[in-house]
Amino acid sequence: MPRKLDLRSGTPVWSAYRSPAVPADRLTRDAKTDVLIVGMGISGATMAEALTRDGHAVICIDRRGPLKGSTAAMTALVQFEIDQPLTRLSRMIGRDAARQAWVRSRLALANLHGRIAELDIRCRSADAPSLYLAGDRLGASGLRHEAEARRVAGIGASVLTRKELRNDFGIDRAAAILSHGNLALDPRKLTSGLLMRALQRKARFYAPAEAIAIADDRLGVTVAMRHGPVIKARHLVLATGYELLDIVPKIRHRIISTWAIATRPQPGRIWPLAALIWEASDPYLYLRATSDGRVICGGEDEEFTDEERRDALIAQKTDRLEEELGKIFPQLDTSAEFAWTSSFGATDTGLPIIGSVPGHPRIHAVMGYGGNGITFSQIASEIVCASIAGREDSDANLFAFKT
Repeated sequence: MPRKLDLRSGTPVWSAYRSPAVPADRLTRDAKTDVLIVGMGISGATMAEALTRDGHAVICIDRRGPLKGSTAAMTALVQFEIDQPLTRLSRMIGRDAARQAWVRSRLALANLHGRIAELDIRCRSADAPSLYLAGDRLGASGLRHEAEARRVAGIGASVLTRKELRNDFGIDRAAAILSHGNLALDPRKLTSGLLMRALQRKARFYAPAEAIAIADDRLGVTVAMRHGPVIKARHLVLATGYELLDIVPKIRHRIISTWAIATRPQPGRIWPLAALIWEASDPYLYLRATSDGRVICGGEDEEFTDEERRDALIAQKTDRLEEELGKIFPQLDTSAEFAWTSSFGATDTGLPIIGSVPGHPRIHAVMGYGGNGITFSQIASEIVCASIAGREDSDANLFAFKT
């Protein structure tokens, strides 16, 4: 049985923009396929597109429907920069492994950029630099060490002094790391674009369809649905985001609540280069601009899973986010036109968990994406596709379940 969560509430900003509807049928009879994907958000969509591109027959199911989970609540700062700074991650898992995780994240983002272009997915995708502002985790000195660690790993980064940051971006902080090669996009449009391409390759989508029991052996997986039908597959991919099925262990995984706001369009007040901005703090504030000049600001994260408590805090957190946004950019109208909240999975290292569930080699799970949901979805699609095809991914152990 799945452990159910109300993944989001409020009104995400993406409701202001049209997104192509993704059709899904009712599952009325038993079915067979090469790969069954549970979840039709960004993780399931990235996986479905990659697997159908490899020639696999794919079925996707979702107990709500396409794009009706936490994907619609994303703020979509699509970065290669992992929540855990490279210097800190090096102390946690070793320097070589930390470097490789960061390098793989950067490669995955480049691959995603290429996939969007190749498939001609119109998701308001735009290249964006990012500013990592000094905070309570890393001050000016810590950011200098972090930038040097990135450069040694082959990842470009430059440090802006307080004066440079003020002159170039109008932000008053002790320092910041400026990096390039990130993306800003509309997560619903990206997800629907990937799903539609999989559908063109004869993937089958069923929703609402809820898995209630899973049985597996050396030949495949059998998934029983709530209203009777059974789906048999050679492989099962659990891409349920932060809503885990019981077969998935909770190793190193916790659920966190976050809040976000979006302002009215004000393109004349957007900061230079429309850089993605986040802080070296815990919890950290993060912000970006949309293509029409809205400002999205999120943060105020808290580690709890009580949805009623989370939802009750929307008004209070909205006020706080408006205030914090105004401290960074006094010229903005910080009044929230949209406000929402959602839950997300996280790990201590900031790295996702991707791979076969321990003891179940034909069941693959992807979880613990933290603030890098879209980038880590790309990595997951690469690792899981390689595993299903019998190929070795050299980085699979970096993200595998650790027992």
